[in-house]
Amino acid sequence: MFKDYMDIKPEVAEALAAGKPVVALESTIISHGMPYPKNVETARAVEDVIRKNGAVPATIAIIGGRIKVGITDEELEYIATAKNVAKVSRRDYPIVLAKKADGATTVAGTMIAAAAAGIRVFVTGGIGGVHRGAGETHDISADLEELKMTDVVVVCAGVKSILDIGGTLEYLETAGVPVVTYGTEDFPAFYSSKSGFKAEYRFDTPSEAAAAIRAKYDMGLRGGMLIACPVPKEHEMPFEKMEEVIGQALRECDEQGVKGKRITPFILDRVKQLTGGDSLEANIHLVLNNADIGSKIAKEI
Repeated sequence: MFKDYMDIKPEVAEALAAGKPVVALESTIISHGMPYPKNVETARAVEDVIRKNGAVPATIAIIGGRIKVGITDEELEYIATAKNVAKVSRRDYPIVLAKKADGATTVAGTMIAAAAAGIRVFVTGGIGGVHRGAGETHDISADLEELKMTDVVVVCAGVKSILDIGGTLEYLETAGVPVVTYGTEDFPAFYSSKSGFKAEYRFDTPSEAAAAIRAKYDMGLRGGMLIACPVPKEHEMPFEKMEEVIGQALRECDEQGVKGKRITPFILDRVKQLTGGDSLEANIHLVLNNADIGSKIAKEI
């Protein structure tokens, strides 16, 4: 049984048993997405936002081969600084658990653990998707497959803008995953509030989102829902500028022969360097904004 490998933090277990709102959080952003100590500061700030809105945060990670649904301050420091922390998606779980290793859960990996624990809402920065040039490389994130079959609502700032946003939206439509923007008709591009693509549906309040989520699962419709929130205006970066920066980072990625799951962290690191750290600040603020909206939706549910 999945739960035989899982330790649920007492605070989280009590909240779930009492029917209180719980919000899942990933750990890849901590161990692979941000430098220390920004990663720890951001993780704590995100948890604080969720608590302020009356929900309980549950950051998910793997430590010593145990899936932790909700981590302590000491475990947060550990996962933020430990070496050789694996990125864990669906395919990686059995190996990392069997080796009693440490792992940071991706969007897909977090969705799996959240669903097993009974957590309905998951907040992250941005999801993976169809990579640019996927027609030749077939490089498509496992996050999309998980959204197709796992019953968790993902609140994010859209697809990471280093990816093929249009291709990702087409994939999700084919998979039957509801994609809804929050407070805007424009699908966001992670660092930017607009990507050039419009959403079919939008929510403007947590109650609207909660009603749609209830309807989906009351009907027995399997799979996730994607709620895309634009980065706050005061922290966004111009879409055109980011396209130039990302283009340069992608060229360097090809020139250096970076492949597989090393591509995303390489490009994100180069984008941070090329923007003088501005992309990191935008990333921090969009995650905080997603946590604010996601926890209000969880409470409404």
